[in-house]
Amino acid sequence: MPDPAEAMDLEIDPKEFRTVLGHFPTGVTVVAGVDDEGAHGLAVGSFFSVSLDPPLVGFCVGCESQSWARISHTGRFSVNVLSEHQSEISRVFARSSGDKFAEIDWFASPATGSPWITDAVAHIDCDLEHTYEGGDHSIIVARVLTMQVHRSDHSPLIFFKGGYGRHVGL
Repeated sequence: MPDPAEAMDLEIDPKEFRTVLGHFPTGVTVVAGVDDEGAHGLAVGSFFSVSLDPPLVGFCVGCESQSWARISHTGRFSVNVLSEHQSEISRVFARSSGDKFAEIDWFASPATGSPWITDAVAHIDCDLEHTYEGGDHSIIVARVLTMQVHRSDHSPLIFFKGGYGRHVGL
C-alpha cells in the first residue's frame, strides 16, 4: 500500500480527473436569478442536499462564472431540476455568454420572482447562505424558501460520461 504522504505529491492530470469523475452520473439543474438587467442562469451538475433542518441545499460553481456573479449579487435564485427532454436547455445554460433566456420558456416563481423553467421536474427557490472557497470553484450553500415538483411524470436529465441520458426506473 502506498504511503499517503507520498501520494500527496502526485500530480493529477486534469483530463484524467474529468474522465474518471465522468463515470459518476449527476443530475442536471439550472440555477437562475433576476437582476435589474434581466434573467441570468447557468447549468449546474453538482447540486446536492445539505441539511433537512434547516432546509439547505448546495452546489459548486466556477469562480470565473459571470452568470453566477450576477445571480449571487441579488442573494436569491431558483434551482430548476431539468427533465429528460431538456438536454438542449442544459446546453444553452452551459454557454458562458448571450441571453440564455431568449428562447427558453420560463415564468417567474410566484414566491420570489426567480426564473422557473417550464416543464422542469422540480423548482426550488433559495436564499444564499454561505459561499466557501473550493479551489477553482466556489461551494454554495443556500436556504430553501419554497419548492415544488412540477413534472412527476418526467424523469430527470442525467449527465454521464460526457453525454446526456435519463433515469430508467427499477
